[in-house]
Amino acid sequence: MELSSGVVALVFFVIALVFIFKTINVVPQQHALVVERLGKFHAVLGPGLNIVVPFIDRVAYKHSLKEIPLDVPPQVCITRDNTQLQVDGILYFQVTDAMRASYGSSNYIQAITQLAQTTLRSVIGKMELDKTFEERDHINTTIVNAIDESAANWGVKVLRYEIKDLTPPAEILHAMQRQITAEREKRALIAASEGRRQEQINIASGEREASIARSEGERQASINRAQGEASAIVALAEASATALRQVGAAIREPGGMDAVNLRVAEHYVDAFGNLAKTNNSLIVPANMGDMSSVIASALQIVKSQK
Repeated sequence: MELSSGVVALVFFVIALVFIFKTINVVPQQHALVVERLGKFHAVLGPGLNIVVPFIDRVAYKHSLKEIPLDVPPQVCITRDNTQLQVDGILYFQVTDAMRASYGSSNYIQAITQLAQTTLRSVIGKMELDKTFEERDHINTTIVNAIDESAANWGVKVLRYEIKDLTPPAEILHAMQRQITAEREKRALIAASEGRRQEQINIASGEREASIARSEGERQASINRAQGEASAIVALAEASATALRQVGAAIREPGGMDAVNLRVAEHYVDAFGNLAKTNNSLIVPANMGDMSSVIASALQIVKSQK
């Protein structure tokens, strides 16, 4: 009897332990447990210690509430200009409603993957090949908006989509490389021609400025010469005027008239003395021997001028 009572106590102890383990559920942070009671949704257990009824309540689903990266398998898309393009991307999502994630779809991960692929094919089909490389951000945003609207019924929030790689066929790649090379060569030729044009402009501008500088220099030199000649003429005139005034003043002094008479006579005689040294034809007085009358005539002219 004592042995049988010990076995019974051990059995009850084991049952109590099982009951306790079935009753207590510890949920980690950023996780959620979906509990069904008798096959029907009952509650969502959040992080921490949770109590359930053993053998009546059952943890049916476990979900991670962290951000999850989902690798979308590569697929071939047809662009608007009928070019095949292999696209590889990655999707980031997060479970926001554990109940909808459990009952909204039989497999929300597969549903999101398929929806991302179909949406990607639709978006790429509306664009030309060159635009697909330029409009990555537009493609990513369009796919996120399209998937997020449907994924809300599955308790999933689509955060972002990123294209990892866009791979056109090999012949298209070669054609693109040739196009890029031709474009670079064209830009190089344009740059060289622009350089030559700018060089010619600079040379012409330099020559024009040099011509202007030379003309300005010549004009200033002409002005300086003219001013110098004018100053010389003025100085000569002033000197002549001064000399004439001095001569007039000397004439008015005592004995000045006699000095003038003597000077005129000397010049007159010298002038006739030089006639023989030249071949000039001159009109002279008929009586060259009457020198006194000639001198008297010259003196008469001086007196009349006075």
